[in-house]
Amino acid sequence: MADELFKALADPNRRRILDELTERDGQSLFEICGRLATRYGLGLTRQAVSQHLAVLEAAGLVTVRREGRYRFHDLDTAPLEHIVERWLRPNAPEDGR
Repeated sequence: MADELFKALADPNRRRILDELTERDGQSLFEICGRLATRYGLGLTRQAVSQHLAVLEAAGLVTVRREGRYRFHDLDTAPLEHIVERWLRPNAPEDGR
């Protein structure tokens, strides 16, 4: 899982997507594309953003929930917490994960 996490974080466009979800969770693909174009001037296609979101989802950083025909993307920081515990708090007590 750590390899997928680092692969996901390696791309600056995926980090920008995470920044946007940090600022406002629960965005649709359309909203994310609009915010990336407006804030960063990125001309990524919806398909490209969708592929980036799939990588983030595979790494456990994004969860998707469906409401009707819409998909909303939420940030999940749990994988990052595992990395922090691994290197910044290696002697912290285990919590059963």
